[in-house]
Amino acid sequence: MENLINWLEIPAMDFNRAVSFYKTILGLEIKETEMFGTKMGFFPTDGTNVSGAIVQGEDYKASTDGVLAYLNGGNDLQNVLDKVEKSNGMVIVPKTQINPEMGYFAIFIDTEGNKMAVHSIN
Repeated sequence: MENLINWLEIPAMDFNRAVSFYKTILGLEIKETEMFGTKMGFFPTDGTNVSGAIVQGEDYKASTDGVLAYLNGGNDLQNVLDKVEKSNGMVIVPKTQINPEMGYFAIFIDTEGNKMAVHSIN
């Protein structure tokens, strides 16, 4: 097994607001489409990495309860974290070292009310 997780969907109440938030904090393009009545904003992938989408549909509800997904914070997650509050999100756990080998994590609430995390080695 290469990856335990192979796809992630982040619920959005306001699809355009959520797409804008994640574009800004992660500094990437998001391809938007609609499938089976659900709006989807796909994160970039080369087909070999775990990826996901922002989704808005009848069965999707944002939450701070439940699964906590960790996004890749690049070389230093602080670069992502610095953009969270500027983009109307809320940092609830600042950059915190796990240990020297595992690096750092932080937790934030996105514009939709989802609790999310970010991880980096530095």
